[in-house]
Amino acid sequence: MKNIKFLILMLFSLSMVVSCIDDDNDELTGGASTGGLITLNNAAIGYVVGNGATYTASGSVYQGNTKTVNIDIYKSFTSSATGNSTEEILYDSVEITETDLGTNAPFSTSFTYEDLIEGLTLDGSPLPASDSELNIGDFWTLRYEATLDTGEVFASAASTKVSVGTRFAGLYRCLEAEYYRIGVLTYTASDWPSETTIESVDATTYRVVEYFGAFNGNEWYFQIDENDKITYPDETPSGDAQNGNGQPLITCESSPADMSNVPCGAETNIVVRDEVNGEDLLYMSFGYYTSGSGSREFYQVMEKIVE
Repeated sequence: MKNIKFLILMLFSLSMVVSCIDDDNDELTGGASTGGLITLNNAAIGYVVGNGATYTASGSVYQGNTKTVNIDIYKSFTSSATGNSTEEILYDSVEITETDLGTNAPFSTSFTYEDLIEGLTLDGSPLPASDSELNIGDFWTLRYEATLDTGEVFASAASTKVSVGTRFAGLYRCLEAEYYRIGVLTYTASDWPSETTIESVDATTYRVVEYFGAFNGNEWYFQIDENDKITYPDETPSGDAQNGNGQPLITCESSPADMSNVPCGAETNIVVRDEVNGEDLLYMSFGYYTSGSGSREFYQVMEKIVE
């Protein structure tokens, strides 16, 4: 009898676990069964002032037992100078035609500057007719809502930030890389993230957002002058001393003896422009110095990702 009671209890417990992941309670799968699970291909897009380009935001939605039939895309604008935002309005509504169970149905929307500003007002006034009046750091937010075939609407936690910047802001992939810790090669290009976000701070200053592994949480600032030379400012835009992992930043110019394991000289800390495809290359050497143990040195060749 004890064995029978134990078996019944086990079967009851198993049924409770299964019920947590059925179509009526999809908490454990994040929407994979009930639908509406949106994945974005580009969470950050760099809007380059003056180039007149058309940009594309894209992604996919997982088709569970309940199908997603439509993605509504809302837009808003935020001023970097005041922190104030416009109202949020519907920009585009995309019908989802791929409905096979278990597929990732693609969707996309394209836009120009005129599309981005249409219908939006900031502090009671329309956005400027010319993008030359924007400030570096201004941005639009694209927010996504999935409509299911049941009529339910789910707001995605993911959004796309379209940041106003200069030519070299955007997403980059790493082509070549080396990291030396106390003279020992520790990381190579395969350890770099698949995408690195570089944002504009002003007309010549850029911010590298996050890094990888032990360096997550770090921000790096660099500048590109009119001769496409890359340098690293002593201070961040907020006036703090620039460092790496909490230690003083070093460069080929400031500490040549401590940068002996990575390229220094004419072949690095330069920009190579791609005027055909826009896949500009950044050759960068920099590092930081840890008192008592020595230098940490980075070398990387970053290629701009162009859709």
